[in-house]
Amino acid sequence: MAYIENLRKVVGRQPLILAGVAVAVVNDMGEFLLQKRMDGKWGVPGGFIELGESTEEAGRREVLEETGIQVGKLKLVGVFSGKEHYVKLPNGDEFYPVTTAYVTNEIKGGSLTADGIETTEAKFFDVEELPSELNPLIKNLIKQYSLSFSS
Repeated sequence: MAYIENLRKVVGRQPLILAGVAVAVVNDMGEFLLQKRMDGKWGVPGGFIELGESTEEAGRREVLEETGIQVGKLKLVGVFSGKEHYVKLPNGDEFYPVTTAYVTNEIKGGSLTADGIETTEAKFFDVEELPSELNPLIKNLIKQYSLSFSS
């Protein structure tokens, strides 16, 4: 995160293009792991890539940091970008994410635990019983994950 903070010192609040990852973790029952973020909204684990890190490394790191779960092999779902993903944070920072999305059913270990920093709750959900506080873009992403995972 120091990388982004350093960029902000140079460019201020103007829009940036930032590379990130999102990982859908699916358990043996076909349920998807979601995390409740500090703003009360649910989403899949993910975040920004750090300097020198691959997208796969970032995905595994983010899942572990945010949910306590260790995952193995990741399957590419797609890359998501464009104006519909634009974000303006409460502090005025703006960015357009380019998000590499993965799905995995390879849970290697760990214990499902919210980190208390970015995540207040972590839980597996059936695709038909997703929480209402879930961004519509994430709902669509989970449906695409589901299609990708079943093929």
